Amino acid sequence: MPELTVANGAALLEFIGALWVVGYCMAALWSVARPQGIQTARLLVAEGAVMGLSFKLAGTLLTAMAVPSWDHLARLAVMVVLRTLLKRFFTWEQARLRV
Repeated sequence: MPELTVANGAALLEFIGALWVVGYCMAALWSVARPQGIQTARLLVAEGAVMGLSFKLAGTLLTAMAVPSWDHLARLAVMVVLRTLLKRFFTWEQARLRV
C-alpha cells in the first residue's frame, strides 16, 4: 500500500475539490434538463464552487505548510485572495437566488 505523504494528501484534497465542483456542475446540467429551471442550476453551481474551493484551499495550505518556500507562500496568498473573492461572489449569488 502506498504511503500517504503530505504531497499525496494535498493532491488528494485538491482532487476531491475538483470532483466536488464537477459533481455539482453535472447536477446543475441535470436540473436544466429537467423542469427545475436555470435558477436551481445556478444555485447548485454556486454551492459546489464554494465547497470545492474550500478543498482546494486546504490542499494548497497543506502543501505550503510542508514545504515552506516563497513560491508556495505566494501561491497560497493568491489562492486565499481568489477564494475569498469567489466565495463572496457565490454567497451573494446564493442570497440573490433564494429571495
